Amino acid sequence: MDEILNAYYADNARKLRMLVDKMLSRFGGWSDQDKDDFYSLANEVFVSVIRKYDNGQPFESFLYTCLLRRIKAEMTRRNRYKRKTDRLSVSIYMPIGEEEEMVVADLLVSDFDMDREIFDEEENPKLEKYLTQLTKRQRKVAELLMESYDADEIRQMLCMTKKEYADAMMGIHAYENISVLF
Repeated sequence: MDEILNAYYADNARKLRMLVDKMLSRFGGWSDQDKDDFYSLANEVFVSVIRKYDNGQPFESFLYTCLLRRIKAEMTRRNRYKRKTDRLSVSIYMPIGEEEEMVVADLLVSDFDMDREIFDEEENPKLEKYLTQLTKRQRKVAELLMESYDADEIRQMLCMTKKEYADAMMGIHAYENISVLF
């Protein structure tokens, strides 16, 4: 056992780290902090393997199999947590309320009023540049908003669903479009 310990833990556990790096390279996308976590995991697995090892197969094979299983289980656990977090995310353009006429973004506080910036000034070169960046449908929605139509009227006039209207409004409010107004 001393020979095995010395082989894997010599030079700051170089052999064990190389084994973990080899496994992680198959999956990619790991930060140094993630690798440190997997090195710690490898140490736990190594101790467990030393205790269970019965000379029935080569030690390297036994360690590799146990370590690979544990790393895959940890990756699965981390990915499951990420997916859970993504499911809890809410778009700021998600409709809220009983009639779903408002979106979350309507509740956010800001001193910038895009409607005032766009619609109050006529012959505004910024406004012209802004409008050229919009799609035809977004531009038509913006023009109807300038004429003081409300959302239901615009949807009815353009034969749009609530989702299509929300998508158009998202484009109208998109940072890459409104940034020309600043």
